[in-house]
Formats: sequence, C-alpha cells, structure tokens
Amino acid sequence: MRKGYAFAKGKRGAVIPSPGKTRITIMLDDDVIEHFRESAEAEGIGYQTKINAVLRAATLPAKGRTNVEKPITEAALRKILREELREAE
Repeated sequence: MRKGYAFAKGKRGAVIPSPGKTRITIMLDDDVIEHFRESAEAEGIGYQTKINAVLRAATLPAKGRTNVEKPITEAALRKILREELREAE
C-alpha cells in the first residue's frame, strides 16, 4: 500500500452510474417505510424497488395499470435458472 494517494482528479458519486435513475433524498413517514420494507421482504425484493413500482403504477393511465411488470423475485430467478440448466444438460 502506498503512503499517499492523489485524489485531485477524483470524482464524487457512484462508481458505476445507473442509467435512467436519479438519486434523490426524500422524507417519508416511519410507518410508510416499515410497510414497504415488510412487503418487499415478503416478495424477495428491495423496498426501494417496491416503492418505485408503486409510484410507477400511480403514474400510468387507469386502463394500463393492470400491465405493471413486477420485479422478478430471487425465488423466481432461481427457478428459471434451474430450468435453463436442466435443458442445457
């Protein structure tokens, strides 16, 4: 390990940017956060992903709300991978 590092040309922020996403700070009530954390954990997804899905559904026209694509859960992904691996054998 070197004794000194030069950070003069360093940049702040995420190492790998997420295209199409913007980092914000938002204040939400504790009970709202707890609801989304519990709900997301039951589905096997992150609570921020769950909040994003609910907000996205709220922005869609009324007739299109049934077509909201849910994020894939870890269990579903494992099932798909097992099926693909079985077919590849």
